[in-house]
Amino acid sequence: MGKITGFLEFDRKVEKYAPVDERIQNYKEFTLPLKEKELKNQGARCMDCGIPFCHSGCPLGNLIPDFNDAVYKGKWEKAAEILHATNNFPEFTGRLCPAPCEEACVLGINEDPVSIENIEKNIVETAFQKGWVVADPPEFRTGKKVAVVGSGPAGLAAAQQLNRAGHSVTVFERDEKPGGLLRYGIPDFKMEKHVIDRRLEILKEEGIEFQCGVHIGIDIKAEELHKDYDAVVLCGGATVRRNLPIKGADLKGVVQAMDFLGQNNRRVDGLKYPGEDIKATDKNVIVIGGGDTGSDCIGTSFRQGATSVSNFEILGKATSERPEDQPWPFWPMRLRTSSSHKEGAERFFSISTKEFIGDKNGNLKGLITVNVAWEKVPGQRPVLKEIEGTEKEWPCELALLAMGFTGSEMTIAEQLGLEADPRTNIKASVKDYKTNVPGVFVAGDQRRGQSLIVWAISEGRQAAYHVDTYLMGSSYLPLKGEGDLPRI
Repeated sequence: MGKITGFLEFDRKVEKYAPVDERIQNYKEFTLPLKEKELKNQGARCMDCGIPFCHSGCPLGNLIPDFNDAVYKGKWEKAAEILHATNNFPEFTGRLCPAPCEEACVLGINEDPVSIENIEKNIVETAFQKGWVVADPPEFRTGKKVAVVGSGPAGLAAAQQLNRAGHSVTVFERDEKPGGLLRYGIPDFKMEKHVIDRRLEILKEEGIEFQCGVHIGIDIKAEELHKDYDAVVLCGGATVRRNLPIKGADLKGVVQAMDFLGQNNRRVDGLKYPGEDIKATDKNVIVIGGGDTGSDCIGTSFRQGATSVSNFEILGKATSERPEDQPWPFWPMRLRTSSSHKEGAERFFSISTKEFIGDKNGNLKGLITVNVAWEKVPGQRPVLKEIEGTEKEWPCELALLAMGFTGSEMTIAEQLGLEADPRTNIKASVKDYKTNVPGVFVAGDQRRGQSLIVWAISEGRQAAYHVDTYLMGSSYLPLKGEGDLPRI
């Protein structure tokens, strides 16, 4: 497996970034690829582990040591076959995944882990450049029709797997183009949209039909869809956004992050968008929420020419090292600094927004905060306490709410009589992804709540197996860690 002493000889290397003053001038991806020799050396760092815990860290169960070994030996086509065996869209995860596999890497116990995500990205990009990723339609059709609602990573993965099984698959998307939040949420500087489009062309050549601009539950009633198809797979997102119900929340300039990001995606693509422009140009911007969405707002604000960008997080500042109560190989809640943070944002932790302040015309001009502390109570969740005397007023003309999502929109669920869980996700068993209505399945964020792209792809693949079994009595599609290798 690889070079036995590779982890002793080579240090971890990942792609560097273009200079800040250069990259914020446009919305292009800005990573600087490693040379092939450097990538082979990174593959050589993969140890011959007795138990490769990276498998368990990856929600897809990717065969990571195997493709690392192939890269080390220069067998790029073999590496691409191994990678696509468990991951339909490594070009998405290779750019956007937070890499839980790396946190589970055995080498990461006392050294820098193997740069798995960067290797993955370079494998799939090499495969596209060499023409190895091509359409491979199924050899036969079963005569069964499946509707997939939602064209994000869960929906696309479910659609490709079900199409491979020979079913006729139609994907319904309410936006004007497929991709879900990959297209209208993820900034172009993190993933340019031609990356989605080239994969969509392959899916279409394989026989998958896409109907965009069709809102299931409104344009087509869910009952009609259920009646017209042999199975329905719901793969919408957890799109109900968390609000901040404080004084001044209705002021012009207090904006949900996804409205801001989605509009900018459309602007970059030259598409029309509803409503007035939401732009950070010449404004003091405060992003409320310290996760990935908040980071995306920061990078977009700088590219729009913001005067200043600050980032508020109500939680305390995490440590850069793994916390003691989150041991390897589990995912640690450590401090993560994104490329957008490094573009000039000032970050504030343990801070809560109390009130938005407006001018006489209803425009946001500032906000008031207070510092907070989290008190631990034995046997209970930590309690938030405000610290007296810490109130502060901040100038702000654009406040972006990036505080996550509370669940799924329930129109389809209500029309079909589907059960929901306490978090307003559609209830379905992880065992078979079935809802309480026969023939209706659910996967991705709409089942498990807001989560990672890699989890969405995994859910779509797993759900497809169970849909195929429901339709045919059994399935040859692979489950995680089982079955034959699917085609690229």
